Amino acid sequence: MTTRTASDRRAARREQRRRSPIEQLPFRQLSNWLPPVEMLAPDQLEQIHDTSMRILEEIGLDFLDAEALDIWERAGAKVDRSAQHAWIDRGIVLEAVGKAPHEFTLRARNPAKNLRIGGNNIVFVSTSGTAFASDLDSGRRPGTLADVHTLAKLVHMCNPIHVLESQITEPQDLPVQVRHLERGRAIFTLSDKVVAQAAHGRSVAADCLAMAAIVFGGAEALRREPAFAAIVNANSPLRWDTSMLGGLITYARGGQPLVVTPFILAGAMSPITMAAAVAQQNAEALAAIALTQLVNPGVPVIYGGFTTNTDMTSGSPAFGTPEGAWAFFAGAQLARRYGLPYRGSGGLNTAKTPDAQAAFESQWCLWPTVMSHTNWVQHAAGWLESGLVASFEKLILDVEGLAMMQHLLGGVEVSADTLAFESIKAVGPGGHHFGTEHTAARYQSEFYRPIIGDRLNIGQWEEAGRPDAAQRANRIWKELLQNYERPPIDPGVEQELNEFVDRRARELV
Repeated sequence: MTTRTASDRRAARREQRRRSPIEQLPFRQLSNWLPPVEMLAPDQLEQIHDTSMRILEEIGLDFLDAEALDIWERAGAKVDRSAQHAWIDRGIVLEAVGKAPHEFTLRARNPAKNLRIGGNNIVFVSTSGTAFASDLDSGRRPGTLADVHTLAKLVHMCNPIHVLESQITEPQDLPVQVRHLERGRAIFTLSDKVVAQAAHGRSVAADCLAMAAIVFGGAEALRREPAFAAIVNANSPLRWDTSMLGGLITYARGGQPLVVTPFILAGAMSPITMAAAVAQQNAEALAAIALTQLVNPGVPVIYGGFTTNTDMTSGSPAFGTPEGAWAFFAGAQLARRYGLPYRGSGGLNTAKTPDAQAAFESQWCLWPTVMSHTNWVQHAAGWLESGLVASFEKLILDVEGLAMMQHLLGGVEVSADTLAFESIKAVGPGGHHFGTEHTAARYQSEFYRPIIGDRLNIGQWEEAGRPDAAQRANRIWKELLQNYERPPIDPGVEQELNEFVDRRARELV
């Protein structure tokens, strides 16, 4: 056994001080030991289920893909090819949905960061699908490849975020045809966490599968042990379009999990009542989930809910609302009814800056996802301006919320030692516990220590320049970038990945 010298201990303490508080947070998957909150009574749940089945059977959905229509026709659905429409019997849908696994594991490049999806497990996912990036120094701008790289590094450094989304922002300085290739290269080399990929048609999906196969030991190994997830969104109301279906079919065949997520704004893309919106969400989701199982029985799938209300004065989406929270709860309850993992969203807001509105609307999403037993919490960090912007400061602010949730779900030990009866007895009435042995042994580790939260007194705060939370977050993400170290990757794998990306880019452009 090696004995650490005093010099070693001093060096370790210097390293600890050099690392920011975010870097010192542990990477661990969360298990939600609390019972789920259920908004729907059993009879209400069945009413929504039955209405969804009637939508599938009596109204049907558009499937704008010839192969998808072939699959439905072989399964026994009524298909109108000229209208690209299918009416699906509930028996067909429920039998297929029943083949999806209740839980599954997603591999990370670093096996210590593998994730179990389903059950009581929660994973937090970075924001995705944003067209713009922003920070306090450069302002709001079209996303660039440099922004993708910066955000990927920050997500890698922030352990409360479990999953890195390739579409964390759109690199608009690149030709559209090659953006998925450069995003893929970034997520597989700049981080070793679980990743999520785009599902934009068969060609993009095939390239993403090929990149993952290079990193994870080949296509067959990838099919046996999936290594990324992909979100597919319905084009509500009641339509699955060509791009999403192409991605869904390709990934399902390749054995990669689909996060099937209708995006519904009540009052615009569904009837205005939330009950109707969730019933429509359920029909759209179950149809696509069933399709994944008809393509590849047993392929992992996550039931996604992304239903909220429309702001009826402007026609814009409204996020962080009581109605959206209710939809999260209802969607999670439906997913449990079908034995499926559930996806919600944890950091949604309509704010234009990382301010108080962004914070309270995001909390109106984070808490419902945790209380409803959501398994896959999309947009948990970085979302701003109704999903148009990936904000560097908002990402750090959200990490504070995720870290506090991680601390809460870690629970509190109740034992003779922590109840500290003897310490209470020794201090007695009117004393204080600052100097007790019990306090001295625990004061550095007993409580959550804030990363962004300011607990200075007013004089200290003014001497520091009166920084607000966004300004503190700006300082922290810059510190993280200074400390970033690229995780190791096999040189042969990296070379093969680079050769594939470069070759495909030449072919596509």
